[in-house]
Amino acid sequence: MRLALLSAAVWLSTSVSAAPTVSEQQQWLDELAGKFELTQDALNGALAQAQYQQPIIDAMTRPAEAKPWHQYRPIFLTDKRIEQGAAFWKEHQALLVRAEQELQVPAQIIAAIIGVETYYGAHMGTHKVLDALYTLGFHYPPRGAFFRSELGHYLKLAGEQQWALDEQKGSYAGAMGMGQFISSSYRHYAVDFDQDGHTNLFEATDAIGSVANYFHQHKWQPGEPVAHRAEVTDADAAEALLSAALELDYSWAELAAAGVLTDAELAADTPVKLLKLDGADGPEYWVVRHNFYVITRYNRSPLYAMAVYQLSEEIRQAYEQQR
Repeated sequence: MRLALLSAAVWLSTSVSAAPTVSEQQQWLDELAGKFELTQDALNGALAQAQYQQPIIDAMTRPAEAKPWHQYRPIFLTDKRIEQGAAFWKEHQALLVRAEQELQVPAQIIAAIIGVETYYGAHMGTHKVLDALYTLGFHYPPRGAFFRSELGHYLKLAGEQQWALDEQKGSYAGAMGMGQFISSSYRHYAVDFDQDGHTNLFEATDAIGSVANYFHQHKWQPGEPVAHRAEVTDADAAEALLSAALELDYSWAELAAAGVLTDAELAADTPVKLLKLDGADGPEYWVVRHNFYVITRYNRSPLYAMAVYQLSEEIRQAYEQQR
């Protein structure tokens, strides 16, 4: 899955070392050895195969999530992506029905995630995962600790899956498969949905089941809406309700008392959050609910979550029109 990354401005203000010192590298290797029960020989062998990739560092400076909503939305909400989402649903209807029944996650959300992440499996990444995690873990200080941990998970995962270390390719951040799972998520949430003895997220069956399992484990609430378009009667009061936190920090009663309006009928104690997006014609306000928060567990970006939600609704409508 994609990561909520630093903006280019933040990145450029942060010093990036060309390479760790020998003592730093040994300290990191010792930490990985202890945390993941890896031998020094295994770690040294992995690093001997890994290659630093400057394009990976470059890609970290220009994440799509740094764009305003009116530029971000058209990347994912296209006629072609919607049509192919409906076709993906039709092709894998039985699997998606099973995922809905067993894991209580709607088909359109699963399809939208795979559509946003990899265009339904067409673009799963061209970077060697080993190179990506080594480059970011050892040459990208702002998130070095995180990516070194992901490198440890990848080494364990490669052993569990019987992969050659340099075999798998993925995103510049080391995410893999149709749903773009990072290594720790692959190990924790991937499921063998076709029950063939292997967990293969590079093919549709296990990818569909694993995306559904990820949302199920993060407590997706079946039947509950994701978001409601809203209006505000007092812009200053609305501004006071906004926050960068992703958690649902208000009740609907509190938003309504501040002049937030929506056509939806919500109980007064419904946990909600007010979201403001930079639309092409001015601010867009949304009241988002628990399932929106669950989508942000996949990627910690409100823009990402809104794109997934809106794409899912378009895919659902296109699929229903075909029936």
